[in-house]
Amino acid sequence: MSLSLIGIILVQVYWFNTSFENNEEQFKFHVKQVLGNVAEKLQKQEAYSFYDRYNKLKDSTGKIPQKDDLLEFTYVQKNLKTNKTIVYSNSIIAEDFNISSSLFDKKTDSSKFKNFSSKRITEIYNNKPLDNSMLDQSLIPDERIEKSGSLDVLDNAQFEIFYKDIASAMPLEERVSIENIQSLIKRELEEYGVKINFEFGVYNSGAATKVASANFKYNPKNSYSIPILTDNEEHEQYKLMVSFPQKKRFLLSELVSITILSIIFTLIIIIAYSSALSQLIRQRQISEIKTDFINNMTHEFKTPIATINLALDAIRNPKIIDDKEKVLRYLAMIRDENKRMHAQVENVLRISKLEKKELEIEKESIPIEDVINDAIEHVSLILEDRNGTIKTHFNATRTSVLVNDNHFTNVIVNILENAVKYSPNPPEIDVYTENIKDMVLIKVQDKGLGMSKIAQKRIFEKFYREHTGDIHNVKGHGLGLAYVKKIVDDHNGQVYVESEKGKGSTFTIKLPLIN
Repeated sequence: MSLSLIGIILVQVYWFNTSFENNEEQFKFHVKQVLGNVAEKLQKQEAYSFYDRYNKLKDSTGKIPQKDDLLEFTYVQKNLKTNKTIVYSNSIIAEDFNISSSLFDKKTDSSKFKNFSSKRITEIYNNKPLDNSMLDQSLIPDERIEKSGSLDVLDNAQFEIFYKDIASAMPLEERVSIENIQSLIKRELEEYGVKINFEFGVYNSGAATKVASANFKYNPKNSYSIPILTDNEEHEQYKLMVSFPQKKRFLLSELVSITILSIIFTLIIIIAYSSALSQLIRQRQISEIKTDFINNMTHEFKTPIATINLALDAIRNPKIIDDKEKVLRYLAMIRDENKRMHAQVENVLRISKLEKKELEIEKESIPIEDVINDAIEHVSLILEDRNGTIKTHFNATRTSVLVNDNHFTNVIVNILENAVKYSPNPPEIDVYTENIKDMVLIKVQDKGLGMSKIAQKRIFEKFYREHTGDIHNVKGHGLGLAYVKKIVDDHNGQVYVESEKGKGSTFTIKLPLIN
């Protein structure tokens, strides 16, 4: 069970670490996609800005472009099996625009920008094998396809080269703004479902620039980077760095619900395991206690039975049977030993009946001091045999309580007998009463062996007896104080003990007064 429990906990820890790493990888993947989109949009926004200014300026010139370039190439494809020849020709015309450099706020010479258009012709000759020399002749093709129009690809390519050269010479603050970058990153993160605070900064060749958020601090563990605003040679002059100060908390928040459930179920298993283990230990302790109880009961019964047998044998002796005084003495011994065994059996039966709630306890209003005095009278013979003393200190002014006279007398007797039993020297016992609010307190204090902290917690358990070391004359079966607890609880009272090893014990009973 222990190995299984440890295995379950280790599997849970492994699962949590793996899930956290997977979440981190997924987060990293999303952030890279976000940064890629941001870099692309920054590049496009800069291009659109230049393109818009260029179109406005081109429209304002009102000049007709001059054609000064004619690029033409021809491609011939022959099929020897079918004698089919395909001739493809393409003429590219470049038209110049003289654009003033004021477009880019630069005091330099005029810049040239060209617009490209093309004329594309495809001719198909069937069953006419042609040589390269025959292409210049005026041959009529079997099929002719002609297309014309502007070449946006070439226009865009030239424009991109044109604006990147100019933009790379401009200060970074004129190309991008903090607000724009922040807006782009936030929008992209929201689209990927990553709702987390972030900070960013732009670095120029490894050095920080002024384009950064207020609280940006570079942290290799929580930061990601991507090149932005590359030039025509794809040089990575600028890098956008984005950091996530609360990255760990964000990743953990995604696991918090399933982790809490996992912890709860693991705790349930631990509690169940602990309970089972506790029950096993408890059962073993109970088995040991019951064995001790049987041994004690056997010993308790063995002595009076032996005494009775001896007394009976003595009475049967012809020399003794005629001696009336001796016969009466032996009969008294038999009666006392029989009472002793009967009292022990009654203790066991009383506990059993109390647990089954079969013992009827009728209560009446009695002054508690009368009950105490009655109990002291019961133990007076035992006390005299040990040369002990009992002193009473009745300080309570209100003493009327609702109790069962017989059972509560037995409660006090049991506590007093314990005080006598566990006092190696002649017992010195003090009994106190006092009032606290609507309660009366009864304290029985002795100067005997005392008990350990562990014993104080378990002293009212059935069958429990603390080992008394080298003192073997302390007999009993661990039922007296269990009986005390049951009776006091039935009277809506409380009983507890304060003790110190070697200095004695104080038993306190707290009972409600009758108003």
